[in-house]
Amino acid sequence: MDAELYADAPAPQNLSLNLASEDFLRNTAKWGKFLAIVGFVMIGFIVLMGIFAGSVLGSVMSKASGNGIGGGVGGTFFVVFYLIFALLYFFPVLYLYRFSDKMQHALRHKNEDLVTESFKNLKSLFKFMGVLTIIMLAFYALGLLFMAIGAGIGSMM
Repeated sequence: MDAELYADAPAPQNLSLNLASEDFLRNTAKWGKFLAIVGFVMIGFIVLMGIFAGSVLGSVMSKASGNGIGGGVGGTFFVVFYLIFALLYFFPVLYLYRFSDKMQHALRHKNEDLVTESFKNLKSLFKFMGVLTIIMLAFYALGLLFMAIGAGIGSMM
């Protein structure tokens, strides 16, 4: 779809980066790669925490309820919640890693195609974060709406 937008555009001028811009991009890529690697490690911890904490929570709840049904449901919900959270966290970290890795290679080898691929991943990162932000704002708005409705119904009683 993006290619269709630029089909009728005039041929782009060559873009050259001065030394300061290359240095900024090199440092950005280096820190981005560091943050991405830390992000992947954190995703691993989130998955492990979700699995182990969910199983512990499930066993504690099943002992507390006595019948074992409530504990399995509560533990499963906890595991699924953390796995979904880890999955949502995975994509921005992956895009950041790809941006950083490709930018480092592009600057090292002076390759314009890799610069383009790198910025494509940066665009995907911002697009994903933007859509996720819109979704979260919608959930907050719905929550505020339901709280207002609940407060209104509660004041009538």
